[in-house]
Amino acid sequence: MKTNFVEELKWRGMLHDAMPGTEEQLNQGMCKAYIGFDPTADSLGVGNLVQIMTLMHFQKAGHQPYALIGGATGMIGDPSGKSQERNLLSEDILRHNQDCQKRQLEKFLSFEGENKAVIVNNYDWFKDFGFLDFIRDVGKRITVNYMMSKDSVKNRISGGNHEGMSFTEFTYQLIQGYDFYYLWKHHGIQLQMGGSDQWGNITTGTELIRRIEGGEAFALTTPLIKKSDGTKFGKTEGGNIWLDPKRTSPYKFYQFWLNAADADAPGYLKIFSMKTREEIESIMAEHEQDPGRRVLQKALAEEVTERVHGKEALEQAINASQILFGNADIQAMRALDNLTIQEIFEGVGQGKLDSQELTEGMPIAQVLVKSGFIASNNEARRALQENSISVNKQKVGAESMVQTADLLNERYLLLQRGKKNYYLVDTQS
Repeated sequence: MKTNFVEELKWRGMLHDAMPGTEEQLNQGMCKAYIGFDPTADSLGVGNLVQIMTLMHFQKAGHQPYALIGGATGMIGDPSGKSQERNLLSEDILRHNQDCQKRQLEKFLSFEGENKAVIVNNYDWFKDFGFLDFIRDVGKRITVNYMMSKDSVKNRISGGNHEGMSFTEFTYQLIQGYDFYYLWKHHGIQLQMGGSDQWGNITTGTELIRRIEGGEAFALTTPLIKKSDGTKFGKTEGGNIWLDPKRTSPYKFYQFWLNAADADAPGYLKIFSMKTREEIESIMAEHEQDPGRRVLQKALAEEVTERVHGKEALEQAINASQILFGNADIQAMRALDNLTIQEIFEGVGQGKLDSQELTEGMPIAQVLVKSGFIASNNEARRALQENSISVNKQKVGAESMVQTADLLNERYLLLQRGKKNYYLVDTQS
């Protein structure tokens, strides 16, 4: 069922600003809009998910979404929200990044039907656009005074940065503005969307369209997400949270959403879920009755992880979480790959054993001491008498033998004393 796009953004807390006439334009019928993505890395991050969700809601409302990968603008660097100029990337790295991001975007949007999604690259129309042609045909349309009035420029110049702002970055808004003009003229795109820090760049595009062709175009922005504790959304102590499983494993990705603060989770669910308003309000009401069950965070983590990584990866992430915090069985543990096992137990004690020593079987007391988990034979015997020792989440007694068949992925043993004292033994040198 088609939705009213602007109304949908409003109740989800995803509308920051829109040019007058934007909603009326959208209500006239199918509209085309685009959002730009910066190929400075070979993966998009969860910060980009806000814009991806915006395109998804746009398509669900019956409109046609375009995703622009900035092969040309990536060579320069957007100064918006930046305190200093970034390092420029080579063409080969940018091309690799573009290909990776394109594959990620294809997971979220439908490329079939009347309003099928389209991915474009601005390098395609800039690669043969000479400098003299650009400053003659585009540069003369916008005054320096107009460009200086943009926050992205004013903040850089007055922000205490002694290096100031290079001409390269100063021209960024002209290049992004030309993108909008080109897509308006050649693809019929009437609307550009982006984060609130992009307002200046987007409106430069609408101004170019007006000044070059006398045409009309529109702008819409979403708010920048901030966490309630003041830290930056999408970052943890370990760095950025990426959509590529090689950069951020599905387990860590799932944990990022599962660990959302109660103050943040309702807003995240509205923004990052495709559930209906009624479904979301029902989940929020259930969460309020017993916040300790973290119903809201679980619903959020499951939906976003499955959308980004697929159902199988979600199930493995849930299994991994249950190993630490629940009652996972041995089958769930054996389903984990080595990387996930390493990441789950990244913060716990770890020791070594030679797998060859387990071929004939080794008494559990000897395993506990030789691996370094327990300091002495006497302490090991005492722990076994207390029935507090588990191997791979299974309780063991003093007579138990540990063999190579017990290894997870033919490599790991998970030792445990009590409920929360874990120890990971690696049998590969």
